[in-house]
Amino acid sequence: MKTKFALIVFCIAAFNACKPSSKYDTIIRNGFIYDGTGNSPIKADIAINADTIAFIGDLSKAHAAKEIDAKGRAVTPGFINMLCWANESLIQDGLSKSDILQGVTTEVMGEGSSMGPWNDSMKVLFKKMQGDIKYDIKWTTLGDYLNYLQQKAIACNVASFIGAGTVRIHEVGFSNRPATPEELQRMTELVREAMREGALGVGSSLIYAPDNYAGTKELIALCKAAGEYGGMYISHIRSEAENIDSAVNELIRISREANVPAEIYHYKMAGINNWNKLQRITQKVEDARAEGLHITANMYTYTAAGTGLNACLPLWVQSGGNDSLFLRLKDPAIRKRVMKEMDTQSTKWENNFLEPGSPDSILLVSFKTDSLKKYQGKSLAEVAKIRNKSPEETVIDLVLQDENSTGAVYFIMSEANKQKELQLPWMSFGSDEGSYSDDSVFFKTSCHPRAYGNFARVIGKYSRDEKLISLQEAIRKLTSQPAQNLKLKKRGMLKVGYYADVLIFNPDNIRDHATFQQPRQYATGIDNVFVNGKQVLDEGKFTSTLPGRFVKGPGYKEK
Repeated sequence: MKTKFALIVFCIAAFNACKPSSKYDTIIRNGFIYDGTGNSPIKADIAINADTIAFIGDLSKAHAAKEIDAKGRAVTPGFINMLCWANESLIQDGLSKSDILQGVTTEVMGEGSSMGPWNDSMKVLFKKMQGDIKYDIKWTTLGDYLNYLQQKAIACNVASFIGAGTVRIHEVGFSNRPATPEELQRMTELVREAMREGALGVGSSLIYAPDNYAGTKELIALCKAAGEYGGMYISHIRSEAENIDSAVNELIRISREANVPAEIYHYKMAGINNWNKLQRITQKVEDARAEGLHITANMYTYTAAGTGLNACLPLWVQSGGNDSLFLRLKDPAIRKRVMKEMDTQSTKWENNFLEPGSPDSILLVSFKTDSLKKYQGKSLAEVAKIRNKSPEETVIDLVLQDENSTGAVYFIMSEANKQKELQLPWMSFGSDEGSYSDDSVFFKTSCHPRAYGNFARVIGKYSRDEKLISLQEAIRKLTSQPAQNLKLKKRGMLKVGYYADVLIFNPDNIRDHATFQQPRQYATGIDNVFVNGKQVLDEGKFTSTLPGRFVKGPGYKEK
C-alpha cells in the first residue's frame, strides 16, 4: 500500500512539474526553439523564472512580467567561446559587446597561461607587462580572479583552465629544463587547488616558451591531477606545421595515460607545405576516438592566425624570460644566429616567420609602445621598408623596442581546409581573442577580426550562405557540444531546469562586418540575449544588466 501511495505522489509531482504555471518572470512566445542538441526546431514558448528555464511548450494561458514575441525567430542556447582572451578586456569593460553581439554568453580562458595562481614575483612581472589596459592585481589564485570578475560585474559568464605554463612559471620560472620531482609535486598541488576552486582542467600552449620546455611526462602528471576532479586537457599542440603528426600523437598519449578527455586548440594545418596533411591528421583523431578516447577540437573561422611577433623567433633565444631575451638580442653574434634560423626551415621549432610565405603576409596589429603604434595595420614588409632594414632585423628590433609585446596576424591557412574542419562532428569554436566594447582604450590598438566576427560567421557565412552545415548542427557545435566537453552543469541546452542563457535572432540577418583592415566592427543580427535569466541585449540594445557568473568546473568544492 505504501509503495502504491508513493507512486501516486510521484506521478502527481511529475505532472505538476510539467504543467505550466500561470505567472513567470519572462515568457518568449512564438519562437522556433533550437534546443542545442542538433534536433530540428519546434515552435513553442519558453518561460524563465529567476535564472532558470521554467517551462517549454504552450504558454498561451500564462503571463509574465516581461513578454517577448519572437515572431518566428530562432530561440537558442547562448554560445560558448571555447578559447577567449578576454582576461584583461573584461577588467577594463565588462559589457563584452563584441561577443554578446555574436551571441556568446560564456567565455572560456586558459590557453597555456591563466590569471592565477600567481606568486609575488609573477605579480610584479605581469604588472610590468601590462599594455594599454592598466589594473591592480587584486587576486592570487585562479578562482580569486574569476570571482573578482563576477564581483566587478560582467555581462557574460566566465570559466577557465589552469595554465600549464602558469604553474611552471610559478615553480620553475622561465628556465628551459625539466621540473625537479619536488617542483612537479608542487605544480600538481597547484592544479588540484585550482580544480577545487572550479577550473575546467589543464590548458597548455606548447608552441611557445615556457610551455614548450615541459616534457610529455610533466604534462601527464598535471593532467592526472586534474583528472582526479573530472577535469580535461586542452592544448595548443607542440606543432601545427612540420611536426603536427608527433604533436597530435603527444596529445593522444596524454589523454590515454592521464585518462582524461583532450581537446586541440584552433585546429589547423599551418603553412602551405602542410595543408595536404588535413585528412591524415583528422584520421588520426578519428582513430583515437574509435579507440574510446574522448578527443575533440575547436577552431576559428579565418585563414589567418594571431599571436605575438616573438613567434618569429626560435625558442632557445627566449629561455629565461624577457630580460634574458633582450640581453641576447642585443648581442651582434646572437642576432646574426637568430636571423639565420629565422630564414631556415626547421623541425625543432614552429617558425612563424617562414610559414606565411612572405613578410607581406605578416600583419602588425598591436603595440605597447606609443611611438610604434604608427605601424599598426601595416605588414612586416612595409615596416621593414619604412625603417630601411631587413624583415628579420625589423622583427628583432621591434621585439626589443616594444618589450616583446607586439601582436601580429599570420596568413598561414587554407580556406578549403577551414570548410572541411568546421564540418567535423567533434569541432567547436573559439575566437582566440579578447571581447571588446566601446571604451576608448581598445581603439589604441588593432586586433584580429575574429574578436568581432568569429561566431557570426559560423551562422551567417558557413551555415546560411555556404550551406556547409545545417543551422541546428551549427547551434549544437556552439552550445551543447562545448558544454558537454567541459562538463558544465545545466548549460548549453534549452531544457527545463537549465540556466537561462538564451538568444533570439533571425538566422537570415546574422552578419559579420569585421575585416583585417577594419577589425573593430560589431556583428549584427543577434536581437536578444539573456544571461542567467537576465536580459543583457534587448532588440539589439544593451541594457544596464551585468549578470555574468564564474561558471565552475566539475571538481568545484565549496570552501
